Amino acid sequence: MDKALKSKACILGDQNTSDVVICLKDREGRYQQFYSHSSVLIKRSKYFAKRLSNPNPSNSIYVHCSEVNFDHHVNLLRLLYLPTELIVDALDSVKSAVGILQSAVNFKCDEIVYCCIQYLEAVPWENKEEEHILRAVSKLGPVAMPIIARIQPVDLAATKTVFISAIRIATSIVGPCPPFGNELKTSAQEQVEYMLGEDEDTPLVKADDDVRSVARLGLSHICSTFEKELSSLLLEPDLASETADEKIMHSLSDLEWMCSILGKMDLMKDFVSNWAESSNNVLGVMEDKKLDSFMWRLKIKLIEVTAKVLESVGYGSVILPAPIRLTLLKSWLPYIRKMKPLLDAKSSEDTSFPYKMNEDLCQTIEGAIVTLVLALPSNDQADILADWMRAEQVRYPDLSEAFEVWCFRTKTAKRRLVEALDGTGNATPTL
Repeated sequence: MDKALKSKACILGDQNTSDVVICLKDREGRYQQFYSHSSVLIKRSKYFAKRLSNPNPSNSIYVHCSEVNFDHHVNLLRLLYLPTELIVDALDSVKSAVGILQSAVNFKCDEIVYCCIQYLEAVPWENKEEEHILRAVSKLGPVAMPIIARIQPVDLAATKTVFISAIRIATSIVGPCPPFGNELKTSAQEQVEYMLGEDEDTPLVKADDDVRSVARLGLSHICSTFEKELSSLLLEPDLASETADEKIMHSLSDLEWMCSILGKMDLMKDFVSNWAESSNNVLGVMEDKKLDSFMWRLKIKLIEVTAKVLESVGYGSVILPAPIRLTLLKSWLPYIRKMKPLLDAKSSEDTSFPYKMNEDLCQTIEGAIVTLVLALPSNDQADILADWMRAEQVRYPDLSEAFEVWCFRTKTAKRRLVEALDGTGNATPTL
């Protein structure tokens, strides 16, 4: 659009044939004259048609504009001289098209408005450009519908369909997707997490039975894949290899992502139940002597995932029967108690050793375990506390608070029993 553009015999800037001069001026003093033709202006612009209907001895039309839209006004004048079928091809950027569109609206150039809409509807936008486009078309009415259609909210059924497809890809239910590989799965995981962000449609989508069913299917697939990958570690000839480590960590990362997603979908109970069921198999592999000196990243990550499970059960986010809560504790408490001093020792030997239980993780686990212990039947509490005090490593987790509460409750329970017997003479009082 830098060269003079023709419309029939008229050429913008041709002083010999011009019968009207457009004078552009901004507040900063920038000034430019354009030798124009009334026949072109009247045909292409209702604004100029009205201005030219009033006699003007000077044959000049002054247009005041800002520094920001000065160049857009210039480009608009040049487009007025182009045949309609060439206008869209003459537009060269989203920024320029939005500016020309706004100028065309002000000067009532309907053909150019339509062409700008055509161009903007067809080209890709960046996020920041989308905001400018929306402001420019917000008051244009039906003519802007091609653009509005690109960004208007979809109905709930369409959202649900996309969400289900994303979950299936994110959990690899559909299998590998060559040639995209893990990139597509990672992208799907990010978008599922983003779509679960709080808005008015989120509660409806995540409560849908079909969505929840696919999420549960995805959990089952990820858990099964993780257990298979974990078991295959014992067959690895070289556990120190980066390939073996990356493969199992990728699988565990999917499991950790699933834990986060199910928490947002009110399905954390499903994750916890799966974790409780698979704990014996997982720990059976992790306790194998072949892994004693390897897979430290895997070991700390397993503890982090377990911490989320213990926290959700311990603080009542997930309600499970006492036998399952007891199984979780008896499975993971010995392992955590064993791993904590080992990780601390590795960290002391090598200050660059990255895999250790930080203070926040330790406090989270300790608080959750204390709460879990105190919510068990008294005899189960006694078993866990006795085992804890017999252990060589009594320092972590510190269950002294649970022990004190258990002692107090035991004495109180006995007192209630005696009082009940003295008061009623009933041999089977209810505590």
